[in-house]
Amino acid sequence: MTLLIGALLLLGVVAALMARRAGLPILVAFLGLGMLLGSDGPGGIEFDDAELARDVGIAGLVAILWEGGLTTAWRDIRGVLRPAALLATVGVVVTAGVVGAGAYLLFELTLTEALLLGAIVASTDAAAVFATLRFTTLRRRVAGLLEAESGMNDPMAVALTLGLIEIATSDGGGPLDVWLRVVWTLAVGLAAGLLLGEGAARAAARMPPSLGPFAPVLSVGLAAVAFGLPETVGGSGFLAVYLVALRLGNTPNPFRRSLVAFHEGLAFLAQLALFVVLGLLVFPSDLGPIVLPGLALAGILVLVARPLAVWACSPGSGLGRRELALVSWAGLRGAVPIVLGTFVLSEQVGGRDTIFNAVFFVVLVSAAVQGPLLAPLARRLGLAGEPRALFQPPLEIGAVGGADILEFRVGAGDAAAGRRVRELGLPRTALLAVIVRGREAIPPRGRTTVEAGDRLYVLTRAEDLGRVEALLDHWREGPLPPPVTVGRG
Repeated sequence: MTLLIGALLLLGVVAALMARRAGLPILVAFLGLGMLLGSDGPGGIEFDDAELARDVGIAGLVAILWEGGLTTAWRDIRGVLRPAALLATVGVVVTAGVVGAGAYLLFELTLTEALLLGAIVASTDAAAVFATLRFTTLRRRVAGLLEAESGMNDPMAVALTLGLIEIATSDGGGPLDVWLRVVWTLAVGLAAGLLLGEGAARAAARMPPSLGPFAPVLSVGLAAVAFGLPETVGGSGFLAVYLVALRLGNTPNPFRRSLVAFHEGLAFLAQLALFVVLGLLVFPSDLGPIVLPGLALAGILVLVARPLAVWACSPGSGLGRRELALVSWAGLRGAVPIVLGTFVLSEQVGGRDTIFNAVFFVVLVSAAVQGPLLAPLARRLGLAGEPRALFQPPLEIGAVGGADILEFRVGAGDAAAGRRVRELGLPRTALLAVIVRGREAIPPRGRTTVEAGDRLYVLTRAEDLGRVEALLDHWREGPLPPPVTVGRG
């Protein structure tokens, strides 16, 4: 077993590298790997435990959402919260309805079962979106919108799916019950996320450096509590997880860089386990009958349902036609729909095999077609070209007694580029310790000019960390403030 797990991890890395070179999302590679290892492939592994696949999928999604929240900059999404929230709620409903109508015409399903299929594929996928955006240079406004939407729309899809499963498997219940479940799920998840996030942020800012080795353990435990607590009362653990991680990731603390590095690796491992297990659950020999209707349904999702959902949520969003076109195309599907498909398999839902196979096929087509074409379309629409693929806030690289060292990478479009050190507005309680330019370390002087590509290392007192990071925001966006005194002189 140890040998098998080790070989699987190595194969996962190789598959991810090959997918990257081919311009495909890694979920396609991992799903393919799982199918090759399955009973219909050369691996010959027999696996049909839908409940285990569902549990693995939920754990994997928690890890992915936690890492996504930790690495999402609040400044990039705060201006697009309204359209993101609309896409995560109204957009999901519109998509579910349009796709459900198409599924009713294309497959031998009841109306409830068809709407259930539509609800399952209605949300964009955090794993696919986060992984894709990490290697594109989309304008920050569009990238922030896609990040926020993918982190927020899972609860709506989950609530709709569970409500429709109840209707499909029992004589009781109706549309009102579904909407009451949706409202309760979102409200509890939102409240839990905000409260836990605030508490976690305050605690992290006060953690002593001696707890550094235990910070990843505390982070994993917090993610589990953030998910499990609202779930015990019917709330959305997924929404709470994303909100807590978002708050924690944007709170200055001496462990943030190490936590980000740890959870990036954990999220990759989660994606590998999740998609391989889901790939094992699929029998390629059963996909033949749904190829043509599956292609038609994927076309309805990508070309009709998603654009309609974006258009319905566009009034007041401030997005132009080119931005709306790109957001319409960038509705990537991935792990969430397939995991929700396992919910259907584990319940006595009529047409469950058809629903799961259709969902799997639609996700595969969406990832294989939309993902690779996202960057070329962005360039064609003039919405690419940011100097960084994803903006990262300045992160702590170490702690020295009661001080912290921050690294700031200067981009070509940053306000600090081309300015002298004395013009950066550093307070008296902070010190620009060194400038690294290529392989050369430059001792900074007041007249030293900062250039794009430089790495600036700033030493600041631990109690002033948050306020100094606010100053570094001006280095990024401008305008540069005059020198001020931070904290006690």
